[in-house]
Amino acid sequence: MPTYSRFLKEILSGKRDCDVKKMINLTENCSAIILNQMPPKLKDRGSFSIPCAIKTLEIGNALCDLGASVSLMPYSVFTKLEIGDLVPTNITLQLADRSVKYPIGKVEDVPLRVGKFIIPVDFVVLDIDEDAHVPIILGRSFFATAGAIIDVKQGVITLKVGNDSLTFDLTNTMHYPSSPSENCFFVDSLDPLVHDMHEHLLISNDPLDLAILNREGLGNLGVEVAKYKEQ
Repeated sequence: MPTYSRFLKEILSGKRDCDVKKMINLTENCSAIILNQMPPKLKDRGSFSIPCAIKTLEIGNALCDLGASVSLMPYSVFTKLEIGDLVPTNITLQLADRSVKYPIGKVEDVPLRVGKFIIPVDFVVLDIDEDAHVPIILGRSFFATAGAIIDVKQGVITLKVGNDSLTFDLTNTMHYPSSPSENCFFVDSLDPLVHDMHEHLLISNDPLDLAILNREGLGNLGVEVAKYKEQ
């Protein structure tokens, strides 16, 4: 039997192993995992803030909020600055907690000094409490005007106006809340608790519970309180 025929017969009968290597094309994800080319995971750097000034008011931390379509200023800050008259606006703002706010107005072309740059900013003025640590919020329109480039990995923000640029190190900014009362230690759903309390009030015969629930109407509120005092 010729050598080739015998070799082929042994392969078909299983007496000889066929050591043939096969090329398999891997996807980009598999290749990145095998070659260990995936980038290391980094921690959240927190919110960004930059120092700036409006007239004589020095602002150490102006919050850089890429999620805000407008720049915000409390009414108390606006009255301090005396930067002109408010322009009426029909803007409706929805905050992070889903609440809706209606601005008092807006002030246009406010000269915001950031380092060596003077950048005109339109602020929407809200009647809200002034935050001592973060008095104003800068939105996306400011970053577009200032030609901002934010490198989250390196923790720097670069503003570019014309041929000049200015870089801020954001590593140590905004790593704490503005007041101790803003710490959040625990969040839970209140719906079951509210439902249980509501059911308790519905089946309760206690006059005070009935007065709180106001099941008998406002006209009987004094009677219910009087009954509770008699007990």
